[in-house]
Amino acid sequence: MFKAVLFDMDGTITDTEKIYQRFWYGCAQDLGYTEFTKQDCLDLRSLNNQDAEVMLTTRYEGRVDYHKLHDAVTIGVKDYLDVHDIPVKPGAFEVLTELHTMGIPAAVVTAGRLDPARERLGRAGLLDSFDYVISAHDMPKGKPYPDPYLHACKELGVAPEDTIAVEDSPNGVKSAASAGCNVIMVPDMTEPDEELSQLLFARVDDLTGIIPYVK
Repeated sequence: MFKAVLFDMDGTITDTEKIYQRFWYGCAQDLGYTEFTKQDCLDLRSLNNQDAEVMLTTRYEGRVDYHKLHDAVTIGVKDYLDVHDIPVKPGAFEVLTELHTMGIPAAVVTAGRLDPARERLGRAGLLDSFDYVISAHDMPKGKPYPDPYLHACKELGVAPEDTIAVEDSPNGVKSAASAGCNVIMVPDMTEPDEELSQLLFARVDDLTGIIPYVK
């Protein structure tokens, strides 16, 4: 039996990745970055700030100011979520209840900042279901590097190979896999390609699909 389950947040536990994607694209257009594409938005999922800046600088040779765009997206998403309910992914409550019944600890390993993550999980009624909430912003390197998941395993006192990590995006999958976790992907906006599939322990349609693997 696995000893812990680690969850990404946006697009995995909360159905908020779509909101971020909408603001990434909309804010880019509002700032005049008309070359910025929806594929750029997808590539930014869970990507740490340093690598995100390098990615956009390389692609657009300075024509897109990553930090200006990131700040606009952060403000836009916050303002939106401050006045809307936090949407929860199908199966989230069921799988967390099952883990609690089985006595298996759970943690959130988010690419977002800690305080907003905890506040949004609380509003969604999910915060108390987790033993820890880990922010990649507090690590030496964020996703797709292994640091966030290695730190979560250390906090829980478990070896990565004894955990399941649940992710929805390529950068998140790479982070968990490089840490040595058994990664189950629950696709949100994109399916795993052949290369990403090689890193997966399993791919399931929704969160309840991980329960048979935990057992």
